[in-house]
Amino acid sequence: MSYCLNPNCPNPVNPDGTKFCLTCGTKLVLRERYKAIKPIGQGGFGRTFLAVDEDKPSKPRCVIKQFYPQAQGTSTVQKAIELFNQEAVRLDELGAHPQIPELLAYFTQDDRQYLVQEFIDGQNLAQELSQYGAFSEDRIKSLLNDMLLVLQFVHSHQVIHRDIKPENIIRRESDRKLVLVDFGAAKFASGNAMNQTGTSIGSPEYVAPEQVRGKALFASDIYSLGVTCIHLLTQMSPLDLYDLNEDAWVWRQFLKNPISDLLGRILDKMLQSAPIRRYQSADEVIKELNGVQNETATFIGQTPVTPTKPTVILAPNPPDIKVPGAKSKTEIDAELAEVSSQFLSPPPPKSGNQKSSSPQGSSASNSKAKSQIELELEELKSQFNPPPKS
Repeated sequence: MSYCLNPNCPNPVNPDGTKFCLTCGTKLVLRERYKAIKPIGQGGFGRTFLAVDEDKPSKPRCVIKQFYPQAQGTSTVQKAIELFNQEAVRLDELGAHPQIPELLAYFTQDDRQYLVQEFIDGQNLAQELSQYGAFSEDRIKSLLNDMLLVLQFVHSHQVIHRDIKPENIIRRESDRKLVLVDFGAAKFASGNAMNQTGTSIGSPEYVAPEQVRGKALFASDIYSLGVTCIHLLTQMSPLDLYDLNEDAWVWRQFLKNPISDLLGRILDKMLQSAPIRRYQSADEVIKELNGVQNETATFIGQTPVTPTKPTVILAPNPPDIKVPGAKSKTEIDAELAEVSSQFLSPPPPKSGNQKSSSPQGSSASNSKAKSQIELELEELKSQFNPPPKS
């Protein structure tokens, strides 16, 4: 089957082998290569089709995005054109990552713009939630570890996705990896762009408060991922998980499965209204989620070392260094000798009018005092002049 891409065609379905639409005559194969099979999505600015790459022997499937703005007004259409062009540029830069669709082509045909990208075969998380019910803690942790690494890559290229939600995260059937799709709302976070108020864009249930005001940050994607998680945990609309009267999230009241305090704290921080109180990077969330603390972090291959009491090693006195205001060894010796002479010199002879009451006792007392003073002076001297190393 072939599907006509003319938006005004009343009967777009055509049999295989048809090159031109049997109803309106529009060419059915884009660039002699990409043939639409059926529509799979439609938004305000365009339509999405499942397609086949006829140029390759295996006829792999791909996705065609047709720019088809339905909004009215010159400024709105101009903004839609800008966003469509940006998506092509972002996919061209980011498509090298295995969990982001690869851009295959970007061109204009019959005065309409087209973007062709890799097809991701699998269910999105909204479909998984509907089929299997609320997520468990293990599934949420797996989701976070997968998506945070993708966000780390996206943000490292100075791109903010701005539309993270369950519908835009697909679990690829071939390897069960999660793939982040739909970069139609993505924004390049250059220095100037970060300081300017832009367009409020994204799905209202999942956007961060600052993004509503046109001030999207890297932390805005972290907020949206947090909202995605609590929706998957509770199977309820995010709008019902926020109490306007309390001005607070009340998602814990609606949990279908118990979760740990750690995961609860992480989600609460991801959901902070004020960006400054939120995680500032995907890396911060990854570290906390996996219990990596700066003070205990070790490199791969490093053997953990049990802390022990540090051994104090005294460095030898550096030679020939004169500290301003300090005295040399010779000067210290001279001063100590002077002090010694003051205490140990024999007393002056007494006058004739004075008599010693006990000459022998006085001599013994002086000898004992002299020995004590000599010991104290030697101790003082050793503090200033440490013995040489053996």
